[in-house]
Amino acid sequence: MLKKIVGLIEADMTIANTIRDQIGHKELYMLGAQNLGGGENYLSFKIRGSNKVSHIKITLNGKDLYDMEFIKVRGTTMKKVNVENDVYAEDLNKMIEKNTGLYTSL
Repeated sequence: MLKKIVGLIEADMTIANTIRDQIGHKELYMLGAQNLGGGENYLSFKIRGSNKVSHIKITLNGKDLYDMEFIKVRGTTMKKVNVENDVYAEDLNKMIEKNTGLYTSL
């Protein structure tokens, strides 16, 4: 029974792990990404160093593309700064750079 539950949890994180791999581990390190979390079809994380954005949520949509939410959290207030819809996997880093002002590569 435990193996089935663990397998279900791992299956639910497959998309989150895929998104993480598509962005790249070095790129996430350069963003100061922390508190990575995911669900059935999304990955979210906190970044450091940007005055514009503090959190990013990337969701796989029904078109097999990604919707990205750029969020600023300050104290108890949360403000959605920008939303990018229908982003291809190869454009994830470009959208992160555009909306955070941070580079994901040297």
